Amino acid sequence: MSDDGTWVDESDWEIGEDEISEAVEEAAAAPPVVAVVGRPNVGKSTLVNRILGRREAVVQDVPGVTRDRVSYDASWSGRRFVLQDTGGWEPDAKGLQQLVAEQASVAMRTADAIIFVVDAVVGATSADEAAAKLLQRSGKPVYLAANKVDTERVESDAAALWSLGLGEPHPISAMHGRGVADLLDTVTESLPEVSALAAGRSGGPRRVALVGKPNVGKSSLLNRLSGDQRSVVHDEAGTTVDPVDSLIEMDGKLWRFVDTAGLRRKVGQAQGHEFYASVRTHGAIDAAEVAIVLIDASQPLTEQDQRVLSMVIEAGRALVIAFNKWDLVDEDRRYLLEREIDRELVQLQWAPRVNISAKTGRAVQKLVPALEKSLESWDTRVSTGRLNTFLKEVVAAHPPPVRGGRQPRILFATQATARPPTFVLFTTGFLEAGYRRFLERRLRETFGFEGTPIRINVRVREKRGAKKSR
Repeated sequence: MSDDGTWVDESDWEIGEDEISEAVEEAAAAPPVVAVVGRPNVGKSTLVNRILGRREAVVQDVPGVTRDRVSYDASWSGRRFVLQDTGGWEPDAKGLQQLVAEQASVAMRTADAIIFVVDAVVGATSADEAAAKLLQRSGKPVYLAANKVDTERVESDAAALWSLGLGEPHPISAMHGRGVADLLDTVTESLPEVSALAAGRSGGPRRVALVGKPNVGKSSLLNRLSGDQRSVVHDEAGTTVDPVDSLIEMDGKLWRFVDTAGLRRKVGQAQGHEFYASVRTHGAIDAAEVAIVLIDASQPLTEQDQRVLSMVIEAGRALVIAFNKWDLVDEDRRYLLEREIDRELVQLQWAPRVNISAKTGRAVQKLVPALEKSLESWDTRVSTGRLNTFLKEVVAAHPPPVRGGRQPRILFATQATARPPTFVLFTTGFLEAGYRRFLERRLRETFGFEGTPIRINVRVREKRGAKKSR
């Protein structure tokens, strides 16, 4: 008999091993990432829109426009992938070469494959050549899209791009769609089923991203942690060719701070730099296992702080929040900060908080235990037996809310993956967001999970023989 007093034939709801296996694979799989890079006005955003089949990306490169790296879910011939658009800025001529090279460098770290767009009519410029040299050394599949080949007459211009050393140019017209299908066929053929960049334990030092809004004290903290022992890692297998990682010893253990060179780099005059500061933050988080988000404790919490925290959660990385500049915090500010945290960070009560001063060295030694705690939670697996016993007790005491006259039931649950802990729940109906949040809170109370996001995927099962409704 079910909770609401009606008889239920349990055999009608049997879940096969194949179905569980399929759901687990789906929950654990991170689709491969394809980055579109190139100079402004070569047609990157037009190509992104063409691939997506809808107008999503900003097509006009307006001077001074800066925005986050934008990612879209895309598919081609049944292959799912994430399309990463790196457009949206118009630097001055002086900074162009550096910024395009930087764009290529970020794509090398954050993508499984790269589409490099060049204007076939203009031909290869010095900025194109600088990016091509970087991409040649990336070890990633790079596809050269010779854009604006609107007629057969222009195809000879595309052939001239062999000189970039990236193999055969693919003549396309992003505006009219010409050649784009052939390009996508070639790109998707070589994509892995699951992104090679999905964070996993690959041995060696744990990977830490030190991120936060500008002038929050990232450089000061890095220098405080490393002293004079900073070690820059060159050309290691599996890392980008740029020397961007710092190995730092803390509490007798080595930690790898990823992309710290990019985060230390001084902001130049070119207008694209603010955009690339944000892209580098994304890149550092993507390459890390745990992020230290640095927040200026002496100032009110900002939207930028919130955005960096959101990046970490969305990327599914372990998290430590470090409130820096504690030497500038008096009693009044401490009171205000506590109220801001209660109001602005109410959904992040699970993240360890450390109050530090990079300038004076106050409490920086507390970062290591916080990092270790968050990573331990991030790595945690709960056995299927324990998980289902826990859910049975929780649901008996607090059943899901009735929806459409019926009360959904949780039939079975399993943990699909760790890093971050991801759970699949098989149910007889939709579980509302509020109830999912309730389950997340109870999971944390029971199993800890301090310092890691949790993901809950719900698979609604149709009763055998019932018609599926959409």
